[in-house]
Amino acid sequence: MPHPARPTVTLHDVAAAAGVSLATASRVLGGSSRTVAPEYARKVLAAASELRYTADVSARAMRRRSDAIALVADDLTTPSIGIVVAAMERQARTVDAFVSVSSTRGTPERQLETVRTLCAFRPRALVLTSSRIEAAALGGRLLAELLDYERQGGRVVIFGDTDLPFDAISIDNHASARFMGAHVAGTGHRRVVILAGSRDRANVSARATGFAEGLAAGGVAESAVRIVNCEVSRQGGYDAAARLIAAGLGETDAIVCANDVIAIGALSACRALGIDVPGRVSVTGFDDIQLAIDVTPRLTTVALPLAEIGAESIRLALAAGAPGQSDPALPVGTVSAAPTGGGAIRELVRGTLVVRDSCASHAR
Repeated sequence: MPHPARPTVTLHDVAAAAGVSLATASRVLGGSSRTVAPEYARKVLAAASELRYTADVSARAMRRRSDAIALVADDLTTPSIGIVVAAMERQARTVDAFVSVSSTRGTPERQLETVRTLCAFRPRALVLTSSRIEAAALGGRLLAELLDYERQGGRVVIFGDTDLPFDAISIDNHASARFMGAHVAGTGHRRVVILAGSRDRANVSARATGFAEGLAAGGVAESAVRIVNCEVSRQGGYDAAARLIAAGLGETDAIVCANDVIAIGALSACRALGIDVPGRVSVTGFDDIQLAIDVTPRLTTVALPLAEIGAESIRLALAAGAPGQSDPALPVGTVSAAPTGGGAIRELVRGTLVVRDSCASHAR
């Protein structure tokens, strides 16, 4: 049997119980900067506690901007975005702000719907993270929504590739992946499969292209590089590697993966199906998540400064003044941080190669 709803307690009820005016109760419970005599403040707080009063956050948001920083992300289940969000929250707490998080599954329609909903609550700033956010998406409606929010005093920061006119941090996935391709070629590998993830994900697509260019620069023939698309997940990596093994690896001596999660799935498939890594085939990843050093063999990968990027996103979001006027503390690996022609800051972050046990030298 459902419990009856608890009667709504209003600010008027608290003021009456405390024997003070509505304005005094509002100043105590609403975070006003105006001073209230200590005895009245104690009465209001006691009455609010006794009546179990809960502030109407949505109504308060209509009157003033909140202390929330709203993060809009494609997918909250990946380890890499988990690192970013945790760093954002730590940085926000240093200024008594907090981070709320929403997922959009990476579709422009959900991004627009989520941004519209969040803007109604007047957050202090919006941070959008996606593999690609374009100004022309949905006929420019997302851009128009964000510009309107900014005109009302909000701040917008993008983490990802974008042509939107806001401060942004992006990863040079292409150049970072070239490092890995060159390393795999330089260690003697000559038959390579790239587990490239999904074609519709701009970040992993750029990595696949970078891998291929790095391999070619290191002397691997284009015909000896095979690109296989798969789901961007551990299961996607496992299934793709298992199919390769079932079909016969032939002369394949390296599996280069678009991220660590795919690579960990590929390692699991190799272990389950009796393929020695790195003796028979090398496996590499990208991101350098915590699990990269917990798997056996430890994963050779490209490290991205994800925690620094998360903290920097919040610093940009909380910067005073107009976009492009901040003085950012640049993340490790940043190769440029210059204002664009429109004044917005663009920070480009490049990864670093981390060599571990899963990639060994192979005889040419």
